[in-house]
Amino acid sequence: MSIQIIVTKCTGCGLCVKACLFGAIKIVDKKGLPAGRQAIIDFHKCNLCGACVDACRLKAIIIEKKEVKKNVPEARGVWVFAEQKKGKLQTVGFELLGKAQELAKKLSTEVSAVLLGHNMEQQAKELISRGADTVYLVDKEELTNYQSEPYTEVLVKLIRKYKPEIFLCGATTIGRSLISRVAVKINAGLTADCTGLDIDPGKKILLQTRPAFGGNIMATIITPNHRPQMSTVRHKVMKELEPDKSRKGKVIKEDVESSLLVSRTKLLDIVEEIESTVNLSEADIIVSGGRGLRDPKNFSLVQDLAKTLGAAVGSSRAAVDAGWMPYSHQVGQTGRTVCPKIYFAIGISGQIQHLVGMQSSEIIVAINNDPSAPIFEVATYGIVGDLFEIIPALTKKFKEVLKK
Repeated sequence: MSIQIIVTKCTGCGLCVKACLFGAIKIVDKKGLPAGRQAIIDFHKCNLCGACVDACRLKAIIIEKKEVKKNVPEARGVWVFAEQKKGKLQTVGFELLGKAQELAKKLSTEVSAVLLGHNMEQQAKELISRGADTVYLVDKEELTNYQSEPYTEVLVKLIRKYKPEIFLCGATTIGRSLISRVAVKINAGLTADCTGLDIDPGKKILLQTRPAFGGNIMATIITPNHRPQMSTVRHKVMKELEPDKSRKGKVIKEDVESSLLVSRTKLLDIVEEIESTVNLSEADIIVSGGRGLRDPKNFSLVQDLAKTLGAAVGSSRAAVDAGWMPYSHQVGQTGRTVCPKIYFAIGISGQIQHLVGMQSSEIIVAINNDPSAPIFEVATYGIVGDLFEIIPALTKKFKEVLKK
């Protein structure tokens, strides 16, 4: 879009100046014009909102919409980036393959996985058992560990060669670093941190749903003019398929030029984080506490229950912001996305920011003294009452049962 002022119509009345919320218009004296003055626009401040166009009674300001150049080649197929660390496939790739199968059926197409690494033939076969019809394998020693430049160049080459319609990637540390670089190089749109993916039945385009405005609304985004349609998806949002060793597929080994594997950075070492507690993202049971605990000391109730069940300890954002728990325990839009078999929400009201991170849990047990708390709308089981009485009683009962 572009904006311009028609000099022969403008009288410098100043109505557009009053209408502009961004201070992008001013009136200047100019000889040779009937009114002796004219409005001019600061294009660095103008955001093309159109308020000045509506305010101008003389129709002296116009906004022209230029035709969008579409980049929609004969694209076909749903691709998934299969992330690996030290030769081990990350489960986020399995989750994406499960969703990719759903999307592919609606588009009558196939699912492909892209695997970059070294000595990864066996892992390529595992991807087929997890839902991939085709695996594009680039096996090079330089790709043993993730480095942004070579991984980006290799992916760009594969995308330009095979032209997938949809490309999915995990919203992990690696995924976020990698896929944004790829999107820029191939001039494609990218929707980050999606919590839902679907296909528009009429237009056959990808519907990408993610939280917006601090999680207060869920926005659905489309990319109609460019291919591939690219999305990153949070870990534990999608359900992974059970492995099927009988599935048939093909592994295509791709060779790449050595020039694509050059990196300006050197990987010195990978230091694993040492965790003394159960990993939150991988836990089968999570016990989370919120502001309803009233005091950081009361998180001992949550920790006792978690220890009894062999569970991980989670937290709402409110508890983290208050300094009661470290950020690494935060569940929600700005924390971890989890999908355990059982999720205990203790003293958590259930705002949308928190629900986004845990509503895919198989069983949700909510304990809150407010019967109208939003958490009860997604809970499998709800207990309305005083958590300071309920949690100790539950912990005691679980200890008795588990001893048997």
